[in-house]
Amino acid sequence: MTAGRDRRAELAAMLAPVLSETLVALDFDGTLAPIVERPEDARAAPGAADVLTAISNRVARTAIITGRPAAEAVRLGGFSSVPGLIVCGHYGLERWSSGELESPPHAAAVAEARARVEDLLRPERADRWSGASIEDKGHSVAVHTRRAADPPAALVAIEPYVTEIARETGLELTPGRLVFELRPAGVDKGATLRELVTEMSPSAVVYAGDDIGDLPAVEAVSALRREGVTGMVICSEADAVVPELRDRADLVVRGPEGVLEALRQLLL
Repeated sequence: MTAGRDRRAELAAMLAPVLSETLVALDFDGTLAPIVERPEDARAAPGAADVLTAISNRVARTAIITGRPAAEAVRLGGFSSVPGLIVCGHYGLERWSSGELESPPHAAAVAEARARVEDLLRPERADRWSGASIEDKGHSVAVHTRRAADPPAALVAIEPYVTEIARETGLELTPGRLVFELRPAGVDKGATLRELVTEMSPSAVVYAGDDIGDLPAVEAVSALRREGVTGMVICSEADAVVPELRDRADLVVRGPEGVLEALRQLLL
């Protein structure tokens, strides 16, 4: 892959013959919605729903694969009217489609982890990560340090403690941009992308993401290429750079607005 130059014309020509047989899968935060201090304040970039509607009428299927609850991503994005859209929440534990949500029961281990993280963030225990906050996602729990006085230092300080919680509860600890998430093991964006491919058998797959949690999906695209499927990775970069993702991308763009523009140029 060559991310160092803009390959839009080349990539668009590569997709053109198989456009109607293409699966487009997208992350939400940092890819369709700008990163914000408070996760509940996130909203999709202007025009996102219109672009997804337009490309959904051109490709085989459009999907969002996110760590957020599926219904929350639909609401924050304003995506309820996008035709044929699938939203895979909690990395694939949940699925929203045509207004219907499929969601398993919450794991008891997540409730235990939530209680322990709340205890960890009590003011009398939180000198080194003061300002860190908890995000209760139902099927998982996340610890954010974006609002700490020194966010990177707070993330480093709290890591051993959340690592211990993950180990003792049997949950998987997933790092991200100034966040750790504790969630049930065995589900990731790569496995979910593979499930969608198995259901659809597309001739091409386009994936766009911005963070470490997207790397399993990038691995899945690489594997699909070896199996003869046309694969493409778009890396969304704004305030932070994830070298592991940038180095494996076919196209690097500037934040959600850049992702939407790339989708217009490649797929419309």
